[in-house]
Amino acid sequence: MNDNQLLRYSRQIMLPQIDIAGQQQLLNAKVLIVGAGGLGSPAAIYLAAAGVGNITIYDNDTVDLSNLQRQIAHYTADVGTGKAISTHETLKKLNPDVDVHAVQQRLEGELLDKEVMNADVVLDCSDNFSTRFAINQACVKQQTPLVSGAAIRFEGQVSVFTSGQNNSPCYNCLYTSDGEELQNCATNGVIAPITGIIGSIQAMEAMKLIMGIGETLTGRLLLIDGLTMEINTMRLRKNTNCPTCGDLSCF
Repeated sequence: MNDNQLLRYSRQIMLPQIDIAGQQQLLNAKVLIVGAGGLGSPAAIYLAAAGVGNITIYDNDTVDLSNLQRQIAHYTADVGTGKAISTHETLKKLNPDVDVHAVQQRLEGELLDKEVMNADVVLDCSDNFSTRFAINQACVKQQTPLVSGAAIRFEGQVSVFTSGQNNSPCYNCLYTSDGEELQNCATNGVIAPITGIIGSIQAMEAMKLIMGIGETLTGRLLLIDGLTMEINTMRLRKNTNCPTCGDLSCF
């Protein structure tokens, strides 16, 4: 760590739970973010600002004017630009030391397995169930920690799934694969700050996983109602009959 980095991250290094060792763990870490929209934008910005050394972002969408209300990695001039590319430019302006690998395509199949295997933590910031289930399956297969977030209307939720550790459930233990695909921002709307709150919590959970500090949301589902500002936590249990993680030996 050089002098500039020591100064840049000094407020984190001051924390006894982090110190020099924890900051070095962040600098050495590889994080995969799937989705550069409402959740991926704040998550990526905070992880880059905090000094996560290697960030890979996948998104096959382009910036639309309607995105700018909440997707803070993109600017008006970016309309029509790929979201992954726009996010890359924002993160490099924020912290040039971070190695950002941005890919303008949908992450799936063998490539998904490969990227998940290479990551220390995966953030699911996608907006559809088929992608969420595919990411979850890859994370269970590779036993890579997964930080899952979702936001719609005024509500948001976050959970952490650490397959193979602490008897953790997986995303499929919580939701079945016949989820309603129409439950998204385009058809139901979303207030801007709730995506920032959820994406920021995802970044926090990812950093805790990397540094091995605190208590993560493994085995818990955090629920936030922005209209009432009620925050509740539900305990989650592993489903022994889960088609994805019920029998890890199938992988």
